[in-house]
Amino acid sequence: MPTFFSYVLLGLSLAAPIGPINAAQMDKGIKYGFLHAWVVGLGAMAADALFMLLIYFGSAHFLQTPFMKSFLWCFGCFVLIYTGIESIKDASKLQTGTRGGEESVMKSLSSGFFLTLANPLSILFWLVIYGSILAKTVEMYQTWDLLLYSSGIFIGLFLWDIGMAFVASNFHKFLHRGLLMVISQLAGLSLIGFGCYFGWQAFQLLASG
Repeated sequence: MPTFFSYVLLGLSLAAPIGPINAAQMDKGIKYGFLHAWVVGLGAMAADALFMLLIYFGSAHFLQTPFMKSFLWCFGCFVLIYTGIESIKDASKLQTGTRGGEESVMKSLSSGFFLTLANPLSILFWLVIYGSILAKTVEMYQTWDLLLYSSGIFIGLFLWDIGMAFVASNFHKFLHRGLLMVISQLAGLSLIGFGCYFGWQAFQLLASG
């Protein structure tokens, strides 16, 4: 059981670093409330599950080919910059006390999914972290144990998702509209910054090829 909880802690650690998903959750929570922020995280978890399955079935090496890496960097650049610009544009529409209903839950879900799917750093992260976990666990445990410990990682991701959604959705209770707008705009700028970084990585990869 202590081993299982160590995997839950690993899931929390994987989700904690500030990145595109946390920025998107903060933005959605401020604008639309808990549910939208929460499903952004669920969408990200769905993409994480896809990465884990690819690694488990040995297909992840395809994602490391130069063509796929450059495609993913370019795709990530587009998705992040587009999402960031949309976030900044919508920040001016913030009204304290009136939230929700302006965006579908499915759009928030797909936003989290594609932000993670288009993030080559996520792919690399799962290749390194989960790939090493997989190699170690297969040597020491049975298949059932592997599924159990993998679920521990997702429990950690899920707990962080709920925590971030709660914090983001309750910001409006303590902050006035102007500050909420600034936070939402900063979240958008953060996404654009990540997008520019992805674009630079794509340029370097294409130039070296």
